[in-house]
Amino acid sequence: MSDRKGDLLQKTELRIEEIGLDGADLTAVAAAVADVLSLPHPEVLVIDARDDVLTLDLLSRGVDPYAIAGQQVPLFAALASLPGVTVADNTTVCAEGMLGWIAGDRDTALESLRLGDQMADEISRKIAGRAIVFSTGPEVISGQIRDTNKPWISARLREAGFTVAEGENLPDDTDTIAAALSSAGFDRGFGVVVTTGGVGAEGKDHTVEALLLLDNDAATPALFTVTAGSGRHQKGQVRIGVGEVGTALVVCLPGPHPEATLGATTLVDALSRTRDKREVAAAVAAALRDRFRYQHSGEHR
Repeated sequence: MSDRKGDLLQKTELRIEEIGLDGADLTAVAAAVADVLSLPHPEVLVIDARDDVLTLDLLSRGVDPYAIAGQQVPLFAALASLPGVTVADNTTVCAEGMLGWIAGDRDTALESLRLGDQMADEISRKIAGRAIVFSTGPEVISGQIRDTNKPWISARLREAGFTVAEGENLPDDTDTIAAALSSAGFDRGFGVVVTTGGVGAEGKDHTVEALLLLDNDAATPALFTVTAGSGRHQKGQVRIGVGEVGTALVVCLPGPHPEATLGATTLVDALSRTRDKREVAAAVAAALRDRFRYQHSGEHR
């Protein structure tokens, strides 16, 4: 059975028409429906019962499609076993969206779901293998310095089997970076997004903040601390970021080339084992901390 939860998309009403009710316990009715659909009892409520029509509402946003597909026969059997409930030959289930699978033939429905899962798995695999790399900073945009990070990281990802696009260079602007990350993860179908630059403690560093706008639960481990307000440091930490944006795992690495390449090498190794953002962040941060073990200050674009 699949562990996917199908989003009901607000189609949560389930009607059973031509059903006889005479002194039926509606709490028991709701519980019987919940049991057949493999839902917790509190998530199924009877909201109306009159004129031979029983209307229920599912409070859950999603259900296991395998649990509900073709379940009309066992649903009617469960209801017919209750005192005060009569199920006739013309009793029918009426529902929209995913809940309509209840009334279908179970074997046909299950085969359709299996084929759908296979297609979804294939799409997910293809997306997971697509990566894009962005560099940030005005010095890269203006051509003042040659961007060595993006080509190196792109090549390393390709060696690991990813299909890689080299993204545009981004200014040190929170909203602009957030928009690029959002587009990559929600619209462009990338599974991995890597940025370099903008993770430092200066006021111009905004990459991690941009990620947090999109995933406020992103992992942002510190590489080392500095004194906020000292020199150009407005923040107290230099940190990386790893978060989830749409289909993408977004990884924000430092800008200096030795750190960016070390971070990317560690990232590729971590991705061979897991896509958990906290595990990936921990692995990358540990490698970079080793580099900074005796370093407590520095410039990180």
